[in-house]
Amino acid sequence: MSPLMSRRQAVAGLAFTVGLPGVLRAQDAFDVDVVVVGAGAAGVAAAQELRRLGKRALVLEARGRVGGRVHTDRSLGAPWDAGALYIHWSDRNPWTEMAARFGFQTVDPSTLSGGMRFFDFSGPPDPRQRRGGFWLVQQMFDTDHEPVPDVSILERVGGPASEVAEAAMALSRMSLGDEPERISALDYARLWAGDDLVVRQGYGALVERAAQGLDVRLSTPVTAIDWSGAGVRVSTAAGVIAARAAIVTVPVGVLQRGGVRFTPELPQRTRDGLAGLGMGALSKIALRFNGERFGLAPGTDLWARLGARRSFNFECFTWDRDIVIAFFGGDHAREIISLGEAGAVRLALEEFKRLVGPQAERAFVGGRLAGWAADPWAMGAYSHALPGHADARARLAEPVGDRIWFAGEATAGWGAGEDFGGAMTAGGAWIAGAAAARAIVALG
Repeated sequence: MSPLMSRRQAVAGLAFTVGLPGVLRAQDAFDVDVVVVGAGAAGVAAAQELRRLGKRALVLEARGRVGGRVHTDRSLGAPWDAGALYIHWSDRNPWTEMAARFGFQTVDPSTLSGGMRFFDFSGPPDPRQRRGGFWLVQQMFDTDHEPVPDVSILERVGGPASEVAEAAMALSRMSLGDEPERISALDYARLWAGDDLVVRQGYGALVERAAQGLDVRLSTPVTAIDWSGAGVRVSTAAGVIAARAAIVTVPVGVLQRGGVRFTPELPQRTRDGLAGLGMGALSKIALRFNGERFGLAPGTDLWARLGARRSFNFECFTWDRDIVIAFFGGDHAREIISLGEAGAVRLALEEFKRLVGPQAERAFVGGRLAGWAADPWAMGAYSHALPGHADARARLAEPVGDRIWFAGEATAGWGAGEDFGGAMTAGGAWIAGAAAARAIVALG
């Protein structure tokens, strides 16, 4: 089924597959081999791997589109990635090969840079905070992760009075999406390093292409999974699907709020894994202009410091498109998201005007907010382990009764060394989804 199929078609197709709503087949007569919950990067990977291995997979997606938090938004007339942007550690990231295979252009993002300008509206910071701060913070983590303790990033750098505390705050908010006192230093130190790539047509467009040919049912949220018998019974508004197993790629934030009910209750270790993770709030606002460039070269970054914990980074006219994208994270992002889309767009435009002048108002066409922390199907941008809980990802990755596997950026890296270094990335999500599919097939 095409990922672009309408909601009405999707529900009708699902009802045809499973029979009348509420009617359950015998537990030993499965409707499909595996139900994959979610059509983001991990879900697409799981379904493609199951198909390659000769198993029938049905993908149930709550949204009206595939991609999840990897989404290329086209509503402003020019594409921009509202979610994941970078193919991280591109030398071994599976999306690098897929981009080449599907004919997508990828480039080193540094080649698109038009330079950076820094604006400080909060008064001069302590000079100790500026002098080599980012380099010093990186040195504390870009080494063998074994010596890094499972404390917060803020504690790791010496606390709020440290000369590098502000650098740690900026790095934490703008790279990891949350405040440094809430993120495990060990979890961060485990992340794989490497060169990045960006996709000209859009990272989300690449995921859409990878999903072609799969049996995906859109606008079909899963409400419950019963694993009390042989296999699983997966409940939706259109009926119940019986399957040998389920791969759940729902974001951590949705699972934590009870978006999917499990019967019986999940094991304590799985619940501990979920409880040990947080969701960052890295967000974006896209501003569309009428062709005016305000004297800026394509790819120029304007960094506006509003305070120790508040900042905007405006990425201007990359790919020579009429789009400026504002990046912001942490509690600052949560405050902005609470304004709603219209309020958030207006705030971003006002801040941009402070940097380039009032002519930005006259040239403004429209804007969009990508506030993942308020998105009901995401509840955050991506996961991080809380201080003292660096083992949370490993616990969440453990199969539940050989019937339920959790897979996604929160378990990313599982199946590739089991150090979870691909966490927070679409590449790691693909690895985790494919690994879960192979584990199910290996059980026979």
